[in-house]
Amino acid sequence: MNRSLLIPLILVTAACGGADAAPADIATSSIPVRVVHPEFRRALPAIELTGTLGAKEEVPLAFKIGGVVTRVAVEAGQTVREGDVLAELSLDEIDGQVSAAREGLAKAKRDLARAEKLYADSVVTLAQLEDARSQHDVFEAQSKAAEFNRQYAVIRAPANGVLLRRQLESGQVVGSGTPVMVLRTERRGLVLRAAAADRDAVRIKEGERATITFDAFPGDQFAGTVERIGVAASPATGTYEVEIAVAPSQRRFVSGLIGQARMFPRAATSLVFIPAEALIEVDGPNAAIFVIDADGMTVRRRRVRVEFLDGAYAALLGRMDSTEQVVTAGATRLTDGTKVSITRERAP
Repeated sequence: MNRSLLIPLILVTAACGGADAAPADIATSSIPVRVVHPEFRRALPAIELTGTLGAKEEVPLAFKIGGVVTRVAVEAGQTVREGDVLAELSLDEIDGQVSAAREGLAKAKRDLARAEKLYADSVVTLAQLEDARSQHDVFEAQSKAAEFNRQYAVIRAPANGVLLRRQLESGQVVGSGTPVMVLRTERRGLVLRAAAADRDAVRIKEGERATITFDAFPGDQFAGTVERIGVAASPATGTYEVEIAVAPSQRRFVSGLIGQARMFPRAATSLVFIPAEALIEVDGPNAAIFVIDADGMTVRRRRVRVEFLDGAYAALLGRMDSTEQVVTAGATRLTDGTKVSITRERAP
C-alpha cells in the first residue's frame, strides 16, 4: 500500500477509537444533584368550606290544635321576649269542647257517688260500680285534654329571639301541628352550616378552631369552633353537614349570610414532607424518590406513597430518617446506583 495513503488511515482510525472512548468517561463521571433533608410536620392541608349562617336553635312554632287565626302579633324580623304572645286562634270552638268536657266530668262524678252509695246498700253490683269509676276516669282525662289544648290555642315565644319567618295571617284556617312560624332563639348562639366532602369530613374534628369570613364584611375575620359533624352523607349531594359555632361579635349578623370557614387540621403523628419536585414515576398516590446512599456518592431508588400535596411539598406515608438526603433537582437523570455529586447550585 502507498505509504502516503497509510498515514491518513491510521490517523482516522485513532480518531474513531477516541470517539468510542468518550462515553466511558461520561459513565464514570458523577451527576450533579441537589438534596434536602425531609421535614416532619403534623399540619395537614387547610380545609375550606362555604356555608350559610343561621341560629343553632331555630324553632318551628305551631298550634297544638287546628282552627281559625284571630290575631298575629308579630312580623318577620321582629325581636321577641320569652312568653310574648305571637299568634292566637279563635277560642269559640275550643271553649265549647272545654265546657262539654267539664259537664261530662261533673255528671260522671255524680254517677260515681251514686253508684258507691248504692253498692254500699247492696243495690248495684261490683261490676256496675267499676263501670261508673271507669266512666269517671274517661271524662276526667277528656277534661284535662281539652284544658291543655286550650292553652296551646295561643303561640308564645319559648325564648328570647328573632322571628325569622311567619306563614299565617288573621282569618286563615290552620291545621294542628302545622309550623306557621320559625323563631331564631339566642339560647345556643349562631352557627355556619357548611357541606364537606367525605375526604374533608374525616379530617375535621369537633372542637377544632376555624377562621370565618363573610362577603358582607370584607376584611373582617371571626373566630369559630366546630360543634358538629354529620355522621351520614346527604342522599342528594353525598356531602356531610358541618356546624361551626361563630363567636359573638359587635357585627349585626343576620340569618342567611354566606360565609367561608378555613381550618388547619393536625395529624395524630408527624408526617414526612419533601419537595414535590423530588417525586418521579408518579402514578396516583404511588411514586419513587432517590436518596443518597450511605457512601455519600451514589443514589438508591425508593418507592413511596403520597398522602397529599400541600403547595410545593408532598406528604409521604411511612418513615424516614431526618438525616437522609433526598434528591430534588437532577432526579430525572438518575438510575439506581448512579454516582452523584452534591451541589449547592440547582442541578441542570
